[in-house]
Amino acid sequence: MKIALSQLNYHIGNFEQNNQKIIDSIQKAKTAGAELIVFAELAIGGYPAKDLLRNDAFLKHCYNSIEEIAKHCTDISCIIGAPIPNQDGEGKSLYNAAVMIENGEISKITKKSLLPDYDVFDEYRYFEPNAHVTCINFNNKTIALTICEDLWDDDGPNSYVGDIMLELAKENPDLIINIAASPFSYTHFESRKNVLKRNVIKANAPLIYVNQVGAQTDIIFDGRSLALNKKAEVILELKSFEEDLQYVELNNNDLQAESSYTEKKNAEIALIHDALILGLKDYFHKSGFKTAVLGLSGGLDSALVAALACEALGSENVLSILMPSVYSSDHSLKDALDLVENTGCQHKIIPIKDIAAAFEETLEETFIGREKDTTEENIQARTRGTLLMAISNKFGNILLNTSNKSEAAVGYGTLYGDMAGSLSVIGDVYKTQAFELAKYINRDREIIPINTIVKPPSAELRPDQKDSDSLPDYEILDSVLFQLIEMEKSKDDVIHLGFDEPLVNRVYKLLCNAEFKRFQAPPILRVSPKAFGPGRSMPLVAKYSF
Repeated sequence: MKIALSQLNYHIGNFEQNNQKIIDSIQKAKTAGAELIVFAELAIGGYPAKDLLRNDAFLKHCYNSIEEIAKHCTDISCIIGAPIPNQDGEGKSLYNAAVMIENGEISKITKKSLLPDYDVFDEYRYFEPNAHVTCINFNNKTIALTICEDLWDDDGPNSYVGDIMLELAKENPDLIINIAASPFSYTHFESRKNVLKRNVIKANAPLIYVNQVGAQTDIIFDGRSLALNKKAEVILELKSFEEDLQYVELNNNDLQAESSYTEKKNAEIALIHDALILGLKDYFHKSGFKTAVLGLSGGLDSALVAALACEALGSENVLSILMPSVYSSDHSLKDALDLVENTGCQHKIIPIKDIAAAFEETLEETFIGREKDTTEENIQARTRGTLLMAISNKFGNILLNTSNKSEAAVGYGTLYGDMAGSLSVIGDVYKTQAFELAKYINRDREIIPINTIVKPPSAELRPDQKDSDSLPDYEILDSVLFQLIEMEKSKDDVIHLGFDEPLVNRVYKLLCNAEFKRFQAPPILRVSPKAFGPGRSMPLVAKYSF
């Protein structure tokens, strides 16, 4: 039996486009002689559709899409993810389901049992968990049809009591199929493979795993669908961050690929780069926008965002605004202009010296008797934010935020100033990773000026200012933050790892005190195991004394 794995980039609610992609894949697979084609979890409607799943009109379009796709499932069958009504009359109104379509109509429905409600997931809000699992039959084969977390027996909450694959293994399946919407993080792929391998061994059956690809605002799906034989060996891996359609054969109760498999060795920083490029492309394309604007300071972070934006959107669609202040160094302006030349993006220079001075002069009487402090520094940042938003409004450009994760973590940013923007491009990239990412972007030629990478980081809001005046060395800071954020350790746990106690206490206090700022920040392209935003929901008003 020849089986097609269809890895597509879906656009939530864009039924016409999604249906056409699905139908095109069905036709291609049919032409190639496939008997079955497999699509991803909740391919119908897109994932995550969030509260659109409470919208009757949206759901009607989902059901109409299934009917439309079913018309093309003649001489080929398909498995596709969709929201399906709960007809039992109890619990939530929907199931997250895998639908089998044969001979132009739905023949079988398998419902998801393990519903994630951790990190970015909130499936309990919409779906009823399945209470009974069983295999399905197709072409005289017993198939253990599962949906994403149904195989993740050691990860996330269990709504089904017991190990689903051990239960399904009692029916001696010939094949496991898992349809998924599994987001990217730079640590996730190996653990994903290991989960799939464990389930192959449990059931003594080969496995097909089909994932989505594409970005849905902050969540990025990497694709990388897989097929494993009965020895739990990967025999096929679909493309990273691209749509793909490939085939396997089920013969003698095992899977074979059309060509031999060579494991892809992807460096972590290369994966982060590719994820950010896809995130940028899809945010603009799916939102109906084309052009971007950003503030270009001559520093690393803005240079990095500008380079990524030029690669993702085309340099002709990126406008960099240079806004030197009285404290901006000559070399910063030169570094910014060098980047403009290297990328070919558009640019304008708008000095802010007089504008910031006018603000200070206007506030002079109100501030009488008070020394200058960060207030005046923030006026510079907010002047830049105001100018950038004005240009965004006037020309219809989307403002890209250029703050990194290290800064966002400790509150080293100005609300309504350098924190402004519609999308945070590197808000899930630590400063140490930003340096590596810049070097990766320069792998073939110099795009980000070398001086931008090697000079000490500075916000240039006061004379001779450096980030190190206010923050620990980034190597140390990022190591502490990683333990507190990604590893979710307490400050005492981090201290026990050997980090300096006063330093950990200080970083922890900064992290907690900046929660209100992050709450007002733009959505962040998620590339790590734990990004700021929906996946890390913390109270704004709390006593963080633990």
